[in-house]
Amino acid sequence: MRRIQLIKPECSTNRNSNGNTGLKMAMESPTALNSVCETQPTKLERVFCMQGGNGDTSYAKNSQGQAKHLQSLRPLLEEALNNMDLPASETLTIVDLGCSSGQNTLVIANVIVNCLMNKYKLASLNMPDFQVFFSDLPSNDFNTLFQLLPVPMEVPASRTYYAAGVPGSFYKRLFPRNTLNVVHSSFSLHWLSQVPDVVLDPNSSAWNKGRVFIHSGSNETANAYRLQFKSDFEDFLRARSEEMKSGGCMFLVCLGRTFQDPTNQGGGGILFGTHFEHAWNDLVEEGMVEAERRDSFNVPFFAPTVAEVREVVEKESSFTVNKVDVFKGGSPLVVESAENNEELARAFTNQCRSVCGVLVDNHIGKDLSTELFSRMEKRATEHARALVHDLQFFHVVAALTRM
Repeated sequence: MRRIQLIKPECSTNRNSNGNTGLKMAMESPTALNSVCETQPTKLERVFCMQGGNGDTSYAKNSQGQAKHLQSLRPLLEEALNNMDLPASETLTIVDLGCSSGQNTLVIANVIVNCLMNKYKLASLNMPDFQVFFSDLPSNDFNTLFQLLPVPMEVPASRTYYAAGVPGSFYKRLFPRNTLNVVHSSFSLHWLSQVPDVVLDPNSSAWNKGRVFIHSGSNETANAYRLQFKSDFEDFLRARSEEMKSGGCMFLVCLGRTFQDPTNQGGGGILFGTHFEHAWNDLVEEGMVEAERRDSFNVPFFAPTVAEVREVVEKESSFTVNKVDVFKGGSPLVVESAENNEELARAFTNQCRSVCGVLVDNHIGKDLSTELFSRMEKRATEHARALVHDLQFFHVVAALTRM
């Protein structure tokens, strides 16, 4: 089995395009002739994705909770679309940013297209062609996604739009200027472009020593994550401001928090900062993983508040804010029996593995990764009743119009 081993990061005096001192990670494989050195954002773009395929730990099999939450937010999406001025053009272009590989993104595409088709019919306007772009990082399992697409629209009762995939980071430009009418992104913008460099730097006061996430960590570490989110989100908005047509609709959903303190990450903190973090500690204490290797891994996730989202939108200033609010989504765990501790623990662990398992695999190898998630499931089984009560997600929803 080919294993990728992540060596302890070393500080580099090289600077990235933003002028910030970067940490470089060296990855080596026993079969490689030379180690590969890459900056953190480049590494994440190449390897990060939700777990592909249709296996038990895949995102496709562990996103039923997200589907339930999206269904509850559907009226807000339709409200945003109904408030949009219809363009008089032959083609209306829609993009789903952070599409992943499950059924959820196709459900959203259908909701958007059907809502707009009804608007055109009610207005007695000529129906345009609908072009939907599905976009995610190049490592995304686009094959599984496209296999779920209905047959071409020439066949009755099938999809009513043209489809294409666009690989790339949504923190950068992905489309030509002035081409997009509708931008949708759900459960994606809480994923950062990188772990803040200072969080991985032993010489920094923000070093997250002994942890793999910011939940219950230091204020310095959490503030570094908050600054990274604000920088990333501003990059996202700036890129979309160039790509979208004036009057275009943008609808965003990300995991959020209701606490002002960023060290309390709510449901995200429970998912990544409790049993997951303790499982890492188990491997360190038993000598299976070096403490330095654990300390060089952090989850690139930040749940913002409504105020933090609004602040960035207003600072970037290309969009009119129609709505920014927080909504309770509830638990992401979908199980047959809420009384079955083993089933709850397995669903909890698979939820975590489906969204960050690829990063763990690339950091310590698949064998140790499997062992880590096994420890996580064991711990979760012992605390299953608390999980039912504590694991609650909140979503920040933003409906914006391109000026």
